Amino acid sequence: MLIAMIIAFAPMDAARAAGAGTCTGQFPNPITDICWSCILPISIGSVRLGNLGDQEDIDNPSSPLCSCGTNPTIGLTVGFWEPARHVEAVRKPFCLVSLGGLDLNPGLPSPEGARYTHAEGDGDGGAFYQAHFYVNPVLFYLEAVADFPCLERGSFDLAYLTEVDPLWGDDELTLILNPDAVLFANPASVAACAADCVAASAGFGIPELFWCAGCQGGLYPMNGHVPYHLGGVRTAVLMAQRLTAKMHRELVAWGWHGQRGLCGPYFEPVMDKRAYKTQLTYPIPNTTKEAGRCCQPFGRTTVLWGAGKEYPVRGEDFAFMLFRKRNCCVGY
Repeated sequence: MLIAMIIAFAPMDAARAAGAGTCTGQFPNPITDICWSCILPISIGSVRLGNLGDQEDIDNPSSPLCSCGTNPTIGLTVGFWEPARHVEAVRKPFCLVSLGGLDLNPGLPSPEGARYTHAEGDGDGGAFYQAHFYVNPVLFYLEAVADFPCLERGSFDLAYLTEVDPLWGDDELTLILNPDAVLFANPASVAACAADCVAASAGFGIPELFWCAGCQGGLYPMNGHVPYHLGGVRTAVLMAQRLTAKMHRELVAWGWHGQRGLCGPYFEPVMDKRAYKTQLTYPIPNTTKEAGRCCQPFGRTTVLWGAGKEYPVRGEDFAFMLFRKRNCCVGY
């Protein structure tokens, strides 16, 4: 596994890195740091079951019966929110927050994270973060639900480092991946994101406004440059959205929900932002259920839940558990 190789060849161990002022972190504790109610609601067909705390959900396939395979297997249509991915935004390149603050530092040149002010001196400023994408099928490797065929199999592993991706630090190179960004670089497209912010704060974002990241601004460019830094939590949530969208555009992340997802994942180069919820796991796990919920759909404002989640030095890097919408056909 990639994580085992990183630990074997890292120039310093996790304990030393955790004590460094520029690279700190903590492995997410599945008992204390993950809000398990985010899995809900569980659905059979269009009927939602066990929805404690009135968790938000998107539409499920209407029929409770389904079939998959060349020789069709009849089964039940099940839906839930699967904790399967982990994203972190860091200031120091190769700092693995979710591995306890492991400082990989392989000697490769990579842009440092930074916060800066604009030349106009108007008090506004931007930022740059590196980001990491982990595979984290926590329900499977904890064996929390035995013999359930809908769970992704695997273990906690590092899947993507933006430090080795030349597109992440260059706006022009990023156009190779998202040339459609030029279509939305105008006042009308930017203003439309206000409606996406309102929709995401009340429920889920508007899928037709796929270039918007809700209250965090624009999804483009899909890199680490943010021209409007208004707090670490807000910017880190935007990094989580951008990196997830980038993984979809590169076909590293796939769709798992809806009628098309019943028999397995499918290519989804334009991410459906309604299919993800985030839950902050570092520096301060967001396990307090505000209005019955501790996970937030992509694009929701951070004003209500992000206050007090950032503090100097050890609390300026961020990690999120990603809950993705999953529909599958459980055969008899």
